[in-house]
Amino acid sequence: MAKPLQIEVYNPNGKYRVISTKPMPGTRWINLLIEQDCRLEICTQKKTILSVEDIISLIGDKCDGVIGQLTEEWGETLFSALSRAGGKAFSNMAVGYNNVDVNAANKYGVAVGNTPGVLTETTAELAASLSLSAARRIVEADEFMRIGLYDGWLPHLFVGNLLKGQTVGVIGAGRIGSAYARMMVEGFKMNLIYYDLYQATRLEKFVTAYGQFLKANGEQPVTWKRASSMEEVLREADVISLHPILDKTTYHLVNKERLAMMKKEAILVNCSRGPVVDEVALVEHLKANPMFRVGLDVFEDEPYMKPGLADMKNAIVVPHIASASKWTREGMATLAALNVLGKIKGYPIWSDPNRVEPFLDENSRPPAACPSIVNSKALGLPVSKL
Repeated sequence: MAKPLQIEVYNPNGKYRVISTKPMPGTRWINLLIEQDCRLEICTQKKTILSVEDIISLIGDKCDGVIGQLTEEWGETLFSALSRAGGKAFSNMAVGYNNVDVNAANKYGVAVGNTPGVLTETTAELAASLSLSAARRIVEADEFMRIGLYDGWLPHLFVGNLLKGQTVGVIGAGRIGSAYARMMVEGFKMNLIYYDLYQATRLEKFVTAYGQFLKANGEQPVTWKRASSMEEVLREADVISLHPILDKTTYHLVNKERLAMMKKEAILVNCSRGPVVDEVALVEHLKANPMFRVGLDVFEDEPYMKPGLADMKNAIVVPHIASASKWTREGMATLAALNVLGKIKGYPIWSDPNRVEPFLDENSRPPAACPSIVNSKALGLPVSKL
């Protein structure tokens, strides 16, 4: 018989049993659940990714809802188990939910929550950090210092790229892509070229206004252009950041042929989803083009990297930390908990999942609503009038 997983229990006599498959940052999410008569069980097992069998054992015979993680495979087996235990809610502690079979959730009547609206600026900040770090070769220089190789200033030592006046390219100008673009345009006076199926009107107005401000102060104005194709962005931009959703049309969006279109000294940043980039092709491109640089927060086969990537001096790799600011991660935990709690309590769905500030204000009670349920229409759930 399998050994039971370690759990930590809050409010053991609570009416509703809620499982969290991982400890999450902050305490507000815990307090919100136990104040509403929930028995909260947090899995504290020292295991990075729980298996389907692990989660089934946590669900047990009675479970009202589960807060889970992007690394878990939520499909037919788990939703069936949750439904049998009386559960009606599951929420990812993430904005993405490509680990969830939403059709299976619909089949068993389980509401699927996610946490948008809380990680826009945090993710954009990491993309900007990777862009600057790659341009100025900061990681390479840091390693050089730490192993004791620095013995004095040299004219050619770690010469990188100046961002001012160059062109930043954004593929996917939604909330995160637009926030990143604003940071790069205003922070480094870069020109913008972007590609998106929809016109980013607010972003265009921002760049136009900032360009007029610079011109009025005797500086070179920044410009923007909406590209007619993704290839146009790849050819023209000096720094390119990827912000598309992951689906069949964006799998290996950046492949061998498209990498070849880019400038030899271009910088590519990916804080969206790993499979957007063909990692094998990327490794070969990095080998063949030592002045080409990349900053990656996500990987095609997480938690693994394709062979050779870790050896590339012109690659900066970080472990999926785009949302890892204290405020954001605590906010994600709160929103995930409130998705589950709201469904248990029979609350309606919040009308705008990107306007989450009312749920995150620690000085007031959160609205009586589920912050974001991705399959609310399929389940026929009512929308809040608040």
